[in-house]
Amino acid sequence: MLRSVAATALLILAGCAGLPEPPAEIALPYVKLFSENEPGDALPNGWRLWTLSRFKKSTEYKLVDTDGRTAVSAKADASASGLVHKLDLDPQQYPLLNWQWKVDDLIKTADNTTKQFEDSPVRVVVSFAGDIDALPLDDRMFFDNMRLLTRQQLPYATLMYIWENRAPRNTVLPNLHTSRIKMIVAESGRDKVGAWQDITRNVYEDYKRAFGAEPGRITAIAVMTDTDNTGENAHAWYGDIVFRRIAPARTMFVSD
Repeated sequence: MLRSVAATALLILAGCAGLPEPPAEIALPYVKLFSENEPGDALPNGWRLWTLSRFKKSTEYKLVDTDGRTAVSAKADASASGLVHKLDLDPQQYPLLNWQWKVDDLIKTADNTTKQFEDSPVRVVVSFAGDIDALPLDDRMFFDNMRLLTRQQLPYATLMYIWENRAPRNTVLPNLHTSRIKMIVAESGRDKVGAWQDITRNVYEDYKRAFGAEPGRITAIAVMTDTDNTGENAHAWYGDIVFRRIAPARTMFVSD
């Protein structure tokens, strides 16, 4: 039994597990900005390290001054870990997720449709609350197995925005181990390599499209650069991350 549990957990950890539930630090209704920090080795305010497994090498994260702003530099060398920020946010009230990212190259052999090569030079990861006890038996067993081995509770649902080599933008890719993690291709191909990208996604609509249901509250957001499956190197940068309301439509009044 323990051998099968370990095998199951290590399989998903060889890919990319969903965010663990953060510990009981204060959950904020907004994301603290990277640009409010000084460059250096300290973690950004409001963020903490997210380690997938003690068996995995960690990606190196550092605050740097680049292009006139403070951003997070991520360097992966056959590694996988991230930075996570606890939240308590209603995605229906604040559905627009805006962020900036940049990569100096793609991961040549990465393919997020194949678990053996499931890596991405950049990921922005959002976790959602929900009733785990109401999930199908297979998902509940998977959650139990992961908690038994890792001592971490996976969230009810996780969206991962990724930069894919080939899959078209806006494609929803399933996680090959659990239905509670969905990847959405936010950028694809080499055309924008080396330049800052400013991306806005409607997480409320993306969740409904990916999971076919209304989302619960947002419990955390994270960034992750991982090359643990391909064994390659990757260097990326993350700019500020913000949730926003949808601006109300303007009404035109025409006087007589």
